[in-house]
Amino acid sequence: MSTTTSRLLSAIALLCVAAVAIALVSQHVFGMQPCAWCVLQRLIFLAIAAVCVLGLLLGRRRAAIGRIAAFLAAALSAGGVVAAWYQYTVAANMFSCDMTFADRFMVSSGLDANLPWMFGIFASCMDARVDLLGLEYALWGLGLFVVTGVLGLIGAFLRSPRPLR
Repeated sequence: MSTTTSRLLSAIALLCVAAVAIALVSQHVFGMQPCAWCVLQRLIFLAIAAVCVLGLLLGRRRAAIGRIAAFLAAALSAGGVVAAWYQYTVAANMFSCDMTFADRFMVSSGLDANLPWMFGIFASCMDARVDLLGLEYALWGLGLFVVTGVLGLIGAFLRSPRPLR
């Protein structure tokens, strides 16, 4: 695997873990309770980070694995963009996000019950509308998903230069 792909996978994983850490600090220190769409985005960020770490570990054996991991990170990021956009444009204007896709998915996965400190749903989407530096959290998440998606695509399709003979 090229050093560029390795660096991109590392950067993506670090950004995703940092995003979840910031969300947890916001929740547990500052009392900003998450909605179903918030915790779904946490799960997507953690899935992206896991794919990147696996790509780094397994990519040492085959360069293509790192590129596949970068592509999967970009695909997961696209799903995150959709989730964040939906939260911002639709769910945040609803009195309850009960029975939306995010709520049904998180509840059926059991993550909300088994890891409530990370994936517990404690607010409605309307109540979870919180600004950070003048932008709603959903927009911060959307922006970060765009960044991780672009970095993933670069890692997936950027070819390392071949040495001159």
